[in-house]
Amino acid sequence: MDDGKATASNVAGAIAVSLDSASSSDARRAAVAYLDSVKGGDIRVFANTSLLLIHKDYSSEIRLHGFKMLQHLVRFRWHEFSIQERSEFARVAFNLIMEMANPLEEWALKSQATSLVAEVVRREGAVFWQELLPSLVSLSNKGPVEAELVSMILRWLPEDITVHNEDLEGDRRRVLLRGLTESLTDILPLLYSLLERHFGAALSEYNRQQLDVAKKHAATVTAVLNAINAYAEWAPLLDLAKYHLILGCGLLLSSPEFRLHACEFFKLMSQRKRPQDAIASEFNSAMVNTFQVLMQVSGNFLNKFGIRAVVADESEFEFAERICESMVVLGSSHLLCIAWDGNMTSQFLQLMMGYFQHYKFGLHFQSLLFWLTLMRESVSKGRYVLPTKDPNLAVDNPGLVPTQSDKEKKGLPNFVNDDICAVLLDVSLQRMIKKSNTPGYLSNETLELWSDEFDGSDFGQYRSRLLELIRLVASQKPVVAAVRISHRLDIILVNSAQPTILSEAVALLESMQAGLEAVVIAIFDGSTELNHHTSEIKFQLHVIFEGLLQQLLSQKWAEPPLTVLLAHYLDALGPYLKFYPESITTVVNKLFELLTSLPLTLKDPSNIARHARLQVCTSFIRIAKAAQKSLLPLMKGIADTMALLQAEGRLLRGEHNLLGEAFLVMASSAGIQQQQEVLSWLLEPLSKQWIQLEWQNAYLSDPLGLKQLCSDPQFMWNIFHTVTFFEKALKRSGYNKANWNPHDSPSIADGSNCRHPMSFHLAWMLPPLFRLLRIIHSLWSPTIAQALTVELIGAKYMSQVEQASLLGESGLKLPKGQLTHADGSQIDMHREEDPNENDIRNWLKGIRDSGYNVIGLSANIGDCFFRGFDCSILTMALMENVQSMDFRHIRQLIHLVLVPIVKLCPADLRVQWLENLLHPLFLHCQQALSYSWSSFMHEGRAKVPDTFISLPDIELKLEVMEEKLLRDLTREICNLLLVLASPALNSGLPSLEQLGNVNRTESSSLNSLDAFSTNSIMGLENMY
Repeated sequence: MDDGKATASNVAGAIAVSLDSASSSDARRAAVAYLDSVKGGDIRVFANTSLLLIHKDYSSEIRLHGFKMLQHLVRFRWHEFSIQERSEFARVAFNLIMEMANPLEEWALKSQATSLVAEVVRREGAVFWQELLPSLVSLSNKGPVEAELVSMILRWLPEDITVHNEDLEGDRRRVLLRGLTESLTDILPLLYSLLERHFGAALSEYNRQQLDVAKKHAATVTAVLNAINAYAEWAPLLDLAKYHLILGCGLLLSSPEFRLHACEFFKLMSQRKRPQDAIASEFNSAMVNTFQVLMQVSGNFLNKFGIRAVVADESEFEFAERICESMVVLGSSHLLCIAWDGNMTSQFLQLMMGYFQHYKFGLHFQSLLFWLTLMRESVSKGRYVLPTKDPNLAVDNPGLVPTQSDKEKKGLPNFVNDDICAVLLDVSLQRMIKKSNTPGYLSNETLELWSDEFDGSDFGQYRSRLLELIRLVASQKPVVAAVRISHRLDIILVNSAQPTILSEAVALLESMQAGLEAVVIAIFDGSTELNHHTSEIKFQLHVIFEGLLQQLLSQKWAEPPLTVLLAHYLDALGPYLKFYPESITTVVNKLFELLTSLPLTLKDPSNIARHARLQVCTSFIRIAKAAQKSLLPLMKGIADTMALLQAEGRLLRGEHNLLGEAFLVMASSAGIQQQQEVLSWLLEPLSKQWIQLEWQNAYLSDPLGLKQLCSDPQFMWNIFHTVTFFEKALKRSGYNKANWNPHDSPSIADGSNCRHPMSFHLAWMLPPLFRLLRIIHSLWSPTIAQALTVELIGAKYMSQVEQASLLGESGLKLPKGQLTHADGSQIDMHREEDPNENDIRNWLKGIRDSGYNVIGLSANIGDCFFRGFDCSILTMALMENVQSMDFRHIRQLIHLVLVPIVKLCPADLRVQWLENLLHPLFLHCQQALSYSWSSFMHEGRAKVPDTFISLPDIELKLEVMEEKLLRDLTREICNLLLVLASPALNSGLPSLEQLGNVNRTESSSLNSLDAFSTNSIMGLENMY
């Protein structure tokens, strides 16, 4: 016995050292090692020591650790005991419960003691449980503390089996679970009895001002609720209802002390899955009871506080959110259970509508999930209609419940009526903005709007859900949606008809534009639903949207942000104009009016007006996409207006490019011939300047010619806009863009006759581009870099935006510091940056991005590209200075240029094209990546050629960016190799069976494998 106490003392000392933060790391390691040796040593010494540690002589921390050691023993070493020792240990464990029945014992110790008993029951099995249960029932009758301990045991058993105890074998888990299930007739009545008895006793003692006694009973009620919740996850719902647990927990929802625990019970109930067997009716009955309880509590809350309550106890709203959460799950999964009762269903929807309309954002946000689920199923499976009498009938909603025959559903009422849809739309439109102090529109006294203070809610995601709900409702009730959005916009536009519009009002107008776009898309875009509506509905929609359009056209907003907003309102109506094109001329004229109303400034310090003009031009593109053929009759008039504005100097090149892109979109709906005519009209003026040798010889013959080009900003940006328009023309033209299949024409399908609309322009378009890219690449050559101007040197460094993108940040704000080369040399940046430097950087990046895209897109044209150009010219442009290129540029080159060329190169040209392009690339990348990875692995820093703005406090960020560049390039190289090895490009490779046959033949037959190389890329690679 003395030895046992000595060991216990040593273990207690080791526990104290391991828990003491002041102990040295060596001391803690030694203490943990000693404790592990005790756990792995003689089991009887381990058991005796642990039992000694839980005596009251020790501190709470030591006792707690002692209980955990006993649990470890039972869980992992129980099989080492003899049968008699197991029985004795079980008796001791139960007696511990008797000893813990002390009001002064801490809750954590009581929890560990009851968990120990649960472990013993789990190991001994169902027979032991059946023997123990009567003793637990008897113990629970002694007093509130004993009842609390019994409830804790009952809680731990099912929770550990179903959730936590993964080490319990499947067979024994099933046996024990079966034993618990068979005992439910004893357990559930006991829990209800304890709940009723101690809740009543707690109230009685509280009324008698016996607060200490009341607290004991209250602790028992909490323990009982926790136990009930453990059974709510798996016990048959019929038993939960039969033994009044649904009723009992429902009554506790009216008690502020216990209602949150009771809420957890109903949340678990709502998540139960509907059975498919004969007990489905019993499941329905239990769910109906759950509906009734939650609906009564919800009704009481909404009647007491209303939906506009501003000042109230926050605990009330927390409770309401818990109830609403359960209502959402219940309604989304089990609405079938009350479908037979029309009044109950209608009441449930009205309550959910109350939550949706509520002032508190949390309640509204929870209910939004229910309405989304309901409307999604309604749209995807048909109208949501519910039966009124027969409980065996299901709703017409297969996603939520089983579907009955059309005969059974004939004439059934639709509970999601026009009034409900109108409210859904109104509330969604009102909540489309963030929290603000917008006077006259949405005050904080009306709604608690979204703010950054709400946890678990991203405004972008929340707003997208609102827009989805708006689309779903509009697709089901188009007239209702049209009336509501028109009415709300009418109010806003009237209030906005003032000389000066507040920024809050602008935010509100922006949100309504998104709402209008959602409604219009749902009604008019991407489907034939409009054709299924009656002529009366079509007429109503026409009248409403035409009136709204005319109201928008009458607006005289002059400020650039409002001008952009009005243009976006007009392009939001593009799908409507596809069906009703009568007003499209007026819309186009209005857009040109908005464009010309904005000042034309080449160097606007704020860029507000320039940005607004570009945004108005993009509205032409959006309308062209949406209205499709409705714009075709206006193409000549638009072209004449563009020509006039350009002649008068009132249309910048970037704006002309956007309008030209809109023209290409219009032409795509007219066919391939129209595309060719539009391309000729747009590209012919560009070609006259682009093919001139004067500018090419002046600026592209020598790398230093770019210094002269950058000294002429107007010409420099003309070149930029020309290249970017080539990219737009290639993207917006082609067979697929013109709704025409090239394979319908044999001459085109076999590539013998190039009929792609852009094929006629490649011959003059690409050669100067190749020269331009070659000169840009040469700027990174060490010999050329030494002779560059300061502006060009600074323009080669990675921009702050690119650095922020590598870091995954929305923006990277850096003070002026130093630009650092890979070799460590630095350039002083403490001066004011020349404004031309950023322009040149943007120009270089834009030319590279668009130029690479032009080449890659041209490869899609096929033979006209591959057979129309000398590969050596392209190789010289792309690979001459590949050794000096930054990693980010090589990755871009591979992704945009080389991968398309590899995929599309004709088989008979692969030797000529791919060898010239890929050999220098692979040679350089093998060396560069090997060096960078070696540096990263051995020095912890990837050495890349890319240059950054280096500052003392961003060393870690530099390491992250360098590693990201290294990984991105490595990934892109691997992707290129994957393309090279793809089956589509290696049809000539022999199968494994063929290779096996070759191995069994004479060596001379291996020469026949050379025949495979001409039909496969990998064969070509092996030859070289």
